[in-house]
Amino acid sequence: MNNKIAITSISSFSPLGNQSELIWAEYLKSTSLISEQKIGNHLIPVATISEELKKMVLQLKKSDSKYKNLDDSVLYGILASREAVKKAGWNENDIFGINIGSSRGATSLFEKHHQEFLETGKTPTLASPTSTLGNISSWVAHDLKSQGPEISHSITCSTALHSLLNGVAWLKAGMADKFLVGGSEAPLTAFTIAQMHALKIYAKTNDCRALDLQKTKNTMILGEGAAMACLEMGETHNALAYIEGIGYATDILEHSISISTEADCFQKCMKMALQNTNLEEVDAIVMHAPGTIKGDLSEYKAIQKIFGHVLPMLTTNKWKIGHTFGSSGMLSVELAILMMQHNQFIGVPFVETKNEKKSIKKVMVNAVGFGGNAVSVLLSL
Repeated sequence: MNNKIAITSISSFSPLGNQSELIWAEYLKSTSLISEQKIGNHLIPVATISEELKKMVLQLKKSDSKYKNLDDSVLYGILASREAVKKAGWNENDIFGINIGSSRGATSLFEKHHQEFLETGKTPTLASPTSTLGNISSWVAHDLKSQGPEISHSITCSTALHSLLNGVAWLKAGMADKFLVGGSEAPLTAFTIAQMHALKIYAKTNDCRALDLQKTKNTMILGEGAAMACLEMGETHNALAYIEGIGYATDILEHSISISTEADCFQKCMKMALQNTNLEEVDAIVMHAPGTIKGDLSEYKAIQKIFGHVLPMLTTNKWKIGHTFGSSGMLSVELAILMMQHNQFIGVPFVETKNEKKSIKKVMVNAVGFGGNAVSVLLSL
């Protein structure tokens, strides 16, 4: 990309915590944050936010009567966005756009209102406005008193990185100077998990084997959380990283939930993101790697097709925090930035790290959604 776009802050609200220092400390541990929790009438392996963060959500609900009826996906988004804007030094005088996506949106609230309808034949007045997908960006815009455009979308699990692409497009078009982008997801409901079980991809134990290419069963596990980044045009004194390349592609559908055997969509979007880069300069890739047999292996094969025999260091965070659907791509961006800041690779404890490098200055992040909607983003210091 000719014009530099800076990431001037990133903030998240997830099982890892909500402060950069604590999040990095968690990444340094070789233990997973996945545990069995009661979802509906069953104990299910999931990754949930901590009790401390749950208290923050409760406090937010109590802080304003308008917030008490909002879904957790909206509340997580508000809390992560507040911190991101604060870190970037933006204020009420700054005009910035907002693009926050979600795969599912107000999952818990929608299911609650639907259940009430089945039982009573009626719905509360706020059922529709509080359960639409545009809910997250709208409420974040209200909370931040922003004056720019607000955009919402769902492109399933690649939603957050598509938000980043959208922000880049607005900035490069000269239609905005600053953009808040990211994703938020609170999918830990009995119905959502039942859908994953129906697809036969959900783990039966607490062990998510993301990036283990030898596994013989699907091990995807859901997590919850939000992650937001502040984008600004040009070089800035407070840049955490720069967006050096972007790529996007969609597989021709062979099946409504799968990608091709060698992930053609990933091959195309990685090539696009890398078109001005020497492949040897890419130090690491934060893979999508959801913990499914086909998903992990097809992405790995796509990386092999692009990089040949000498691959960058490969990692993922889903073994630790589960798959957070629409917010997962931005949580991966956060991991990439932290590794570059600390010049330390965070691998997967049960997977051997190959081709280790002494410095981490360029990291690619991958994400893909149902149907093969793939995005690759190349970051550099």
